Amino acid sequence: MTTTTHISKEELEELKAAFERVDLNSNGYICDYELHELFREANLPLPGYKVREIIQNIMTEGDVNKDGKISFDEFISIFMEQRKSDVAKSFRKAINRKEGICAIGGTSELSSEGTQHSYSEEEKYAFVNWINKALEHDPDCTLVLPMNPNTDDLFKAVGDGIVLCKMINLSVPDTIDERAINKKKRTPFTIQENLNLALNSASAIGCHVVNIGAEDLREGKPHLVLGLLWQVIKIGLLADIELSKNEALAALLSEGETLEDLMKLSPEELLLRWANYHLKNAGWHKINNFSGDIKDSKAYFHLLNQIAPKGTKEGEPCIDINMSGFNEKDDLKRAEFMLQQADGLGCRQFVTPADVVSGNPKLNLAFVANLFNKYPALTKPENQDIDWTLLEGETREERTFRNWMNSLGVNPHVNHLYNDLQDALVILQLYERIKVPVDWNKVNKPPYPKLGANMKKLENCNYAVDLGKHSAKFSLVGIGGQDLNDGNSTLILAVVWQLMRKYTLNVLVNLGEGQKVNDEIIIKWVNKTLAENGKKTSVQSFKDKTISTSLVVVDLIDCIQPGSINYDLVKTGTLTEEDKLENAKYAVSIARKIGARVYALPEDLVEVKAKLVLTVFACLMGRGMNRV
Repeated sequence: MTTTTHISKEELEELKAAFERVDLNSNGYICDYELHELFREANLPLPGYKVREIIQNIMTEGDVNKDGKISFDEFISIFMEQRKSDVAKSFRKAINRKEGICAIGGTSELSSEGTQHSYSEEEKYAFVNWINKALEHDPDCTLVLPMNPNTDDLFKAVGDGIVLCKMINLSVPDTIDERAINKKKRTPFTIQENLNLALNSASAIGCHVVNIGAEDLREGKPHLVLGLLWQVIKIGLLADIELSKNEALAALLSEGETLEDLMKLSPEELLLRWANYHLKNAGWHKINNFSGDIKDSKAYFHLLNQIAPKGTKEGEPCIDINMSGFNEKDDLKRAEFMLQQADGLGCRQFVTPADVVSGNPKLNLAFVANLFNKYPALTKPENQDIDWTLLEGETREERTFRNWMNSLGVNPHVNHLYNDLQDALVILQLYERIKVPVDWNKVNKPPYPKLGANMKKLENCNYAVDLGKHSAKFSLVGIGGQDLNDGNSTLILAVVWQLMRKYTLNVLVNLGEGQKVNDEIIIKWVNKTLAENGKKTSVQSFKDKTISTSLVVVDLIDCIQPGSINYDLVKTGTLTEEDKLENAKYAVSIARKIGARVYALPEDLVEVKAKLVLTVFACLMGRGMNRV
């Protein structure tokens, strides 16, 4: 940065990107809880009191108009006017650490406007190698794979949307119907469709894509491409680190803990618990993170040695871990020796020796998650007093709601629908997304005091219910703040559904001469559109059993964007359940491909889940009223 107070266009771009990284809920302001989250993720070697002091200074000195939050203009002044102060230095350091960013100066990618962006070369290198391996046998990717990790191949390869669609399906299988991907004819229009499909599908699996457009991906803007890829890869890596999918994780229970306690942990926390479980068995000390605590590779050596197959099970090979590199004096050489052993397990992915020694938190998390997925080395506890009935796993509806929230960039990230809403912070952020003003001065933010923490959370819950009843005009009869705080599933679902419904219908508020959009208006529009285009299908309500064939959805899509449906792929006549599911998969993917952000799943159409069926038709109506 320059030392004058003048801000160049390049600096403004950099500051905007930095602001967006801290503004987790994308509301255009930074609150103190977002700063706490920033410093927590950055993992700076600072004591807790020092972090609180820095945040207090940032809020005191930066919040010029004293509204309890920092706008982009105030953010610029913190950076520019106080660039030499310790506060500003710590702030900048935290932002850079959070994203693993390295400013590449003159060698960084230039966008079409000539502005300079920073991005992580380490991430690029890691992601290229991961994608090369994951898609090496995919015939649709032979034109762009393998990519060279030392060039800008990655940013060109994502430009037609095919690699992104494939990576989304690897992370969450069957998200995208392959029949919907334009694989042969590559024109600007078909590429745009592929990128729409990738972005809307990424959103449906819980990626935060608010600030990313198809144009950004087509141009291969590095910081946006890497940001999206990391979210997609991370969702896939962490998918099975969850008790209902992997009951052997119950082996990680500490003394006096219940299964319920373990179920409250995030995948990242479970992964750390897993690593420490094996380190304890190895007689090695505990680690607190996958950054500073693993820099010397010694914990990794022990972890590999513990999880390597011992050949004791039938058909299992014995893989010996050579520990001789453990005593190497040079950190980089020791890291290389350790990674050679990981390679013997087929797990030398995501990190280079330099990434280990620098403690890159993102790439080391990916490295450990991949180890867990291949060699969990856990045995489900038997003969223990464990209530296994608790492990039901989330329903499709719960997963859809959770993915919707995460796609909007709420903070904290929602891993467990009921547990993660117990302080109402996420619900309050969702109110802002549906244009219901929130007075953040009334909200208690983490870290909560040890004494009275639950009371602070309950106050938030009471405020959230109050806003719902009065400002949002929700139907919340018999629902109180205590219900949110207790994690009452039925009542939380009632609140969350009304939030999602309002969010979906907000797309349509300006239609119908300002009249309030309701189910009737949507159904009327659907039937009118179908009739005007000579289609034979129609719908009576969102519970109409004929919706289960998806034919009405397919026809509506064809009305909105003629020619987008290949009717040869649509099954008609007397349909089996399998036929219906095939139609539904195709319909959902084509809806996303033409630009409708559909969160519902194919099964919701087949089973005619009225709530989620409503969201499908509302999204298509929104797309239909804004023909591009």
